[in-house]
Amino acid sequence: MRNGNTVISSVATIGRATHAERRPARRVRRGLVAVSLMSGDAAVAVVAAAAAGFLLRFAGLPAGTALAGALPLPTLAILPVFAALGLYGSGGPSPPERLRLRALGVALYAMACLLVGSGLAAHQVGLILLVAALILVLGFYGEWAVQRLLMRTGAWGAPTLIVGCDEAGRTLAGTLLAQPELGLRPIGFVADRLAEPPRSEPLPVIDSLDATSLSSAEVIVFSSCADLAQHDGIRSGAGPSARLLLAQRIEDLQNLWLQVHPLGGAVGLEIRRELYRPRNLLLKRVIDGVIAGIGLLALAPLILLLAGLIALADPGSPFYTQVRVGRNGRPIRVLKLRTMYRDAEHRLRDHLETCPAARAEWQRFFKLADDPRVLPRVGHFLRRSSLDELPQLWNVLCGDMSLVGPRPFPSYHLDSFDPSFRRLRVSVPPGLTGLWQISARSDGDLAVQESQDTYYIRNWSIWLDLYILLATVPAVLGAKGAR
Repeated sequence: MRNGNTVISSVATIGRATHAERRPARRVRRGLVAVSLMSGDAAVAVVAAAAAGFLLRFAGLPAGTALAGALPLPTLAILPVFAALGLYGSGGPSPPERLRLRALGVALYAMACLLVGSGLAAHQVGLILLVAALILVLGFYGEWAVQRLLMRTGAWGAPTLIVGCDEAGRTLAGTLLAQPELGLRPIGFVADRLAEPPRSEPLPVIDSLDATSLSSAEVIVFSSCADLAQHDGIRSGAGPSARLLLAQRIEDLQNLWLQVHPLGGAVGLEIRRELYRPRNLLLKRVIDGVIAGIGLLALAPLILLLAGLIALADPGSPFYTQVRVGRNGRPIRVLKLRTMYRDAEHRLRDHLETCPAARAEWQRFFKLADDPRVLPRVGHFLRRSSLDELPQLWNVLCGDMSLVGPRPFPSYHLDSFDPSFRRLRVSVPPGLTGLWQISARSDGDLAVQESQDTYYIRNWSIWLDLYILLATVPAVLGAKGAR
């Protein structure tokens, strides 16, 4: 996480650059985002239709038109469905929620095809399901690529003012700057200069009653309930086009899939721990078993090839097991492809004794950027690509692990956390991949690991799992933070 001064300087810079944005420029930015996202989905729809036509021609069946194939509705008909679900804006929702809405849109399209084409043959029904799956998966990666392109051009993210420049406001600004995929781009703070003490930092503090200044914002976020009460005039001063959000930080409360209940004059927030419900654990286990079984069969040739390369680099078994802490603190034996020399622990001990900088790095991350234990070439390749963890699909199939969850740590690593977090972490099944793997990976220290694992456990849903699984692919291909 960036320090306070860096965050504030970044906000100030963005604020000065974006403060002149007015309604015409806002419409242009929104239009660019919508057209870009829609174009990506249109390309995916055409590819899915072409793939369907190719399969039909390969099977010797009529392929129909280029855009519809043998489908009752053209694949491009899914675009207005996505638009109605709000997928062509940049001010949210969160990435897992976008995936859920995308899946809902695909399901609506598939059901419409089945209803319009009553009396379809079995191969046509299967084709509809195949095309729906292609649109969902390829559409996710297409949206991911378009988002990154828009981020680079500065078009992604709704210009956002944060009401309150206290510690809560600064933390919120840092979060939004570090996670641009959330779709909110901070441009400055709103604060009552008379009520708050002056600061020496060059903060872009905006008068809460200055409607001209506020017209540059598409979203206004109140960093606390107190700020919402103190700046009620913003609701009229900002104009009807600005969205108003309240970012009240409450410990131990999930923020994804939160259920709101009216309780007379109060607001009730339902706190649910979905990951502990037996039905959800059963659903998670079924998905784990199916995907892990198919994955092992499909990847067996690759695993055997990599095992052969390891044996050539350092004779001996290419596989090894390491004892890790599993659910409820039960020790499990995690299977991996060997990426280190057989005398790795001896090499590590000697290196830490002779290099204080390496010892400090090890104590913070439990990893080394220049690790003397790693096999040359093949070892580094396996670690960067995370292919050394492919045999853990067997652990998933056996039920020791899940596809998604907090990574299983050795006991010495887990002992570095405080007792309350250790209890929380071992209360759920460990995972082959997780939130840490698609973001910080080895670049994240213990505090980052604790924050992301806690977020996952509190906010779990099947959609969050599917999002992490899909996002693991570009994270692994990019080798971000891998060592």
